[in-house]
Amino acid sequence: MTALTAIQARRRFLWLLALRWLPVGLMIPVTVLLPLDRGLSLAQYGSAAALQGLTVLLLELPTGGLSDAIGRRPVLLLAGVLEITALSLLTVADSVLMFMVFYVLQGAYRALDSGPLEAWYVDHALAADAKADIETGLSRSGVVLGVAIAAGALLTGGLVALGPTVPGGPLSLPVHVALGLQVVSLAAVALLMTERRPSRGFAALARSVRGVPAAIGGALGLLRRSRIIVALVAVELFWGFGMVAFESLMPVRLAEVVGDPGQASALMGPVGSVAWLASALGAALIPLLARRIGAPWTGFVLRILQGVTVVGMALFAGPVGVIAAYLVCYTVHGAASPVHNGLLHRQVDGPYRASLLSLNSMVSQPAGALGLVTLTAVASAADLRMSLLVGAAVLAVAAPLYLVARGSAASVDAPAPEPVPAIHGGVYS
Repeated sequence: MTALTAIQARRRFLWLLALRWLPVGLMIPVTVLLPLDRGLSLAQYGSAAALQGLTVLLLELPTGGLSDAIGRRPVLLLAGVLEITALSLLTVADSVLMFMVFYVLQGAYRALDSGPLEAWYVDHALAADAKADIETGLSRSGVVLGVAIAAGALLTGGLVALGPTVPGGPLSLPVHVALGLQVVSLAAVALLMTERRPSRGFAALARSVRGVPAAIGGALGLLRRSRIIVALVAVELFWGFGMVAFESLMPVRLAEVVGDPGQASALMGPVGSVAWLASALGAALIPLLARRIGAPWTGFVLRILQGVTVVGMALFAGPVGVIAAYLVCYTVHGAASPVHNGLLHRQVDGPYRASLLSLNSMVSQPAGALGLVTLTAVASAADLRMSLLVGAAVLAVAAPLYLVARGSAASVDAPAPEPVPAIHGGVYS
């Protein structure tokens, strides 16, 4: 078996990422419409869908610890099996209970899937070359993610047009195609992800699972030991809160300026696809700025700029201006993710990378829920523009936190109470 080079690891990472997000793009346009078409009310859909976020919140950190304990590949294989089960259920779901079970499975999948692939890439790239340019790989991952989601969303339009000719109606066909693609994704993970596991069998699995609490404790130890990690996780909190302004409130704002909710809904389909392509463009271009002024200052500028774009969404009077501000906002959003994740990766060395990614991801769940409650309440008490301005302020106020990371590329490693039998050393194909 030969070791992967940093370039080979990046190529495999990007292919696996494309296969992971293409089914998501297929599902986005029908996520809300399908349960309504199957007989659920909007309130029933909201109650069922809320279980996904709750499940992710409860499982995010333990599943990150599991990835650090037993390896990235086994966790992603388990995630793929869960998603295939969930989508299989969705093809026939027609009751509140079935949709509740679907969203719990979906939440468990998202928690398992959050972090291991990216951690696998960074582990392999840095093992091959300690000075590997992981930021470029993470930037290209943003491009791939945006293009894959946009392509899936556009493909769904054609599939829905064909839908009346297949059993289950027009909204069911994208689910079946997403299920098939998920099977392909699972096979790709099995073939392309490689890890050297020092021991196998039930006893080795049991030892690894016992290492999960140590991995979680290690990630929390990193948080206690590093003010830079504290600052980056705090950015994620503000980001998760402010994201509600441009993700959840944009359709409402567009309906307000257009004056017709139906027309606004029709516009949001192509606008959403273009937004993901804009996100990909931002991720592609951001390394140029990061190399010139450094990642911390780049993060600072992007947080300010994203706040400004949401202000534009609030203050522009016509649909053209609101849509333009929204597209620029998503361009910045796509650019900010690789910068943030790159800074986070640079702060950890050793067996807790996936756990730290899960910790960072986990905090966005309650932050988003708080943002949804707060910003919708502000919109009801005052008006929608004031709500957007509050979201813009929260996004921008996080900017100085990035500057804590100036001049520091050093990583920290929290000692585990006992050796964790995980795969971090040799990297082999």
